[in-house]
Formats: sequence, structure tokens, C-alpha cells
Amino acid sequence: MQPVISSLPTDVVPRAAVRLFDGKDLKNWTTRDGRKPGWKVSRGIMTVVAKTGDIVSKKKFRDFVLHVELRSPKMPEATGQKKGNSGVYLQGRYEIQVLDSSGWKVPGLGDSGAIYNVHAPLVNACKPGGNWQTYDVVFRAARVDRAGKVLEKARVTVFQNGILIQNNAEVPGPTGGAMDDKVGQPGPLLLQDHGDPVSYRNVWIMELPEKGSDQYAPHN
Repeated sequence: MQPVISSLPTDVVPRAAVRLFDGKDLKNWTTRDGRKPGWKVSRGIMTVVAKTGDIVSKKKFRDFVLHVELRSPKMPEATGQKKGNSGVYLQGRYEIQVLDSSGWKVPGLGDSGAIYNVHAPLVNACKPGGNWQTYDVVFRAARVDRAGKVLEKARVTVFQNGILIQNNAEVPGPTGGAMDDKVGQPGPLLLQDHGDPVSYRNVWIMELPEKGSDQYAPHN
């Protein structure tokens, strides 16, 4: 089976996008408890500094397209979940796993590109540690009624390195380590400190409208 390849323009930041990291500083970020982030910024890259904590975008989002470039370090002696581990949390609630699982024949629920412990990636699109990779994500938030009852669960589509690895996957609820379970409310982007020096760059989000028009509008 041939992988599905994305035509998303990942090398161009859309005019409507919110640029969360421009390579200069962490002014758009905080920690879970509101402190100044302790991650390192150098040469357009931000890198996890172990035990300084997750970083969280100050801005919150509902439906969106996310672009993030990431790099797990080379850790040839490490195995399993100790091999360049981090996570990209959509709305601070739904984790897309970051891990060097390159070359593993059957990717699992905790491997690179998995919606952690919910959906394994359809294929293994992970590059070896030390290489830059891209996640391009289309996220549709959960829909809830006025009482907070979930009417429609969140849905996630992920392209890793241009290859479709999550196809409009339904996510029943927040994954492990989520900030909260208030799925009807906007939430931030969270990048995880799991103890390994994973790096990130070129992080942007373009917000999407909740729905299109329900009217037929003739062209002028």
C-alpha cells in the first residue's frame, strides 16, 4: 500500500497563521503553572531542558491547522519510551507522541505519531534521531451542548513528513497527562518535557472557522 502524501504548503507560513515560535524567544509561551519557560533557545531552535517542565502557548485555540518541526536526539543505546521522548498536546489535552521509533516495522500506540495510547499511526513515517521532521495536523475540537455534554468527539488528522499517519481519527477524550478535561473550551498548544533534549522550530497555528456557510451565495 502506497502512503498518502500531503500537498500542504509546509514551507510557507500562511498569512492568517499565529506564529508561536519564530526562533527568537519564548515570549508566546509559559509553563503549566505560569512561570517563565526554562527551555533553551539558540539559532532558531528551542530545546527541552530536562526537569524545567512542559511549555504551554499563551494563546488558546479551538479548531486549527498546526505545523511544527521537531527533532529527537540520536540515542542509539536507548530503547522504547526512553528514545527521544516528548509530546505535542493539542489544546493541552490530546497528545501526539514524539519518539524516535524509526525503522520499527509495526508502529504502536506509544510510538512516533501515535495519538498516545488511543490510535497507532497508520504507517511508520518516522526519520532516525538527529533528523528534522514535520507534523502537520488538522484538529477539530469536540462539540458540546450548553450543559457540557459531548455531542461530537474531537477529531485529528496528522501528516508526518508529508505522509498521512492519522486519518480523521476520533479521540474519545483527553489522553494521559492532559492539562484538563474541559473539551468544550479552547485550549493551548503544549510541548512536553519528558526528560529528553527534543528540539522544535517553526511552530505555527492557523485557526479554522467552526463551520462554513449554510447558504447558497451566487457570485457577483
